[in-house]
Amino acid sequence: MEKGKMTLLVMAAGMGSRFGGLKQIEPFGPSGEFLTDYSVYDAIKVGFTKVVFIIKEENLQDFKDTIGKRIEQIIPVEYAFQKQTEIPKGIEIPQEREKPWGTAHAILCAKDKINENFVCINADDFYGYDAFKTAADFLRKGKTSTTNQYALVGYNIENTLTENGSVKRGICKSKNNYLTELIESKVERINGKIEAKPLNGSPSFSVDKNTLVSMNMLVFTPSIFSYIENQMNQFFQTHADDLTTCEFLIPDVLSSAISDGYATVEVLPTTAKWIGVTYKEDTEPVVKALRKMIEEGEYPENLWKRS
Repeated sequence: MEKGKMTLLVMAAGMGSRFGGLKQIEPFGPSGEFLTDYSVYDAIKVGFTKVVFIIKEENLQDFKDTIGKRIEQIIPVEYAFQKQTEIPKGIEIPQEREKPWGTAHAILCAKDKINENFVCINADDFYGYDAFKTAADFLRKGKTSTTNQYALVGYNIENTLTENGSVKRGICKSKNNYLTELIESKVERINGKIEAKPLNGSPSFSVDKNTLVSMNMLVFTPSIFSYIENQMNQFFQTHADDLTTCEFLIPDVLSSAISDGYATVEVLPTTAKWIGVTYKEDTEPVVKALRKMIEEGEYPENLWKRS
């Protein structure tokens, strides 16, 4: 593992079905910036040294022609491909299967590109400067150098909701700032309350506006790759009769790593406000939010313009 180096791993292989298009390369900034541009900008600002994009192989040229050419002169950029076929031998993929295998599989697909500590994010979320600083500060503490100590940047749930429908959020349960459980849930405002419906079928429950949730901003050492690989073998055995729709998700892997005693996951609160584009109707509010931050001096009008 290379000391002092930090990689930003950007998961950009999702299909964006609810949004109605490839939202990872949808321009939202005034100079044609994607949400990913703002994440990379903030990551560079706090000291990250490389960016790896996980994408579908057929989207490679689109990424290179857009965000790739904008940032490759500033920070090293690499690409990893999430392929349906990169799964344990002997698994027959149903013809009906269209979606990628999920976020844990996506991260594993980048294992040959990363030899250093890294932070994983979604391409279609805006995380904010404080979130990247919080993650970088954790890595610089040096805890991760000898043990499997990971982290999760937690957002107040109130700061992660959209007015245009329900969203999926990982609700954090913790003890002494360490994650004990991550409950993947469908979340929405109902009659003034924030209601969470766990995806595992457990009863719905109300949550306080300051409840911390995961937005898939996760801090790892390379040791996570071998654990994901082992978990993937179990996943395909468990879901042998459900290969059309099942997903191998990183929150489930983290929960197993904690319960197995393989790793600890520290919950790192951030004051940042998430913005994102779950639905097409979210586009205008996101554009307005970015414009406001630019007017307040948090970001330049053109992120990559050379002075």
